Amino acid sequence: MGMKYCAAYLMAVLAGNESPGAADVQKILESVEAEYDASIAEKLISELEGKTVHEVIAAGKEKLKGFGGGGGGGAGIAAAGGGAAAGGAAPEAKKEEKKVVEEEEEEEDMDFD
Repeated sequence: MGMKYCAAYLMAVLAGNESPGAADVQKILESVEAEYDASIAEKLISELEGKTVHEVIAAGKEKLKGFGGGGGGGAGIAAAGGGAAAGGAAPEAKKEEKKVVEEEEEEEDMDFD
C-alpha cells in the first residue's frame, strides 16, 4: 500500500471527516493528479473501519517503543570512516576550519557601546 493513500486519509481526518471513505481519498489524490487504485483505497478503509486515527497512532507508538531509541550513532562512524578514506581532503578541511574560527574571534572583539 502506498503512503499516498494513508496521507490522503489523514488529510481528510484533519479536515474534520472522522471516518473518510474511499471517495474522500480518491478526491484528495485526484486533486493533486496522483494515480488512484480503488482496491488499495478500499483495503485501507476496511482496515481502519471502526477505529479512530488517534487510536491507530497510539497503538503504533506502543509497538515502536520496543525498537529502542536508536540515537543514530552509526552515521558518525560512517562519516569518520569516509573522511579517512578520502585521504588528502582532511588537511584542507582543518585549514578552512581554522580560518572560520579566526574570523569569529575578530567579530567578538568589536565593541559597539
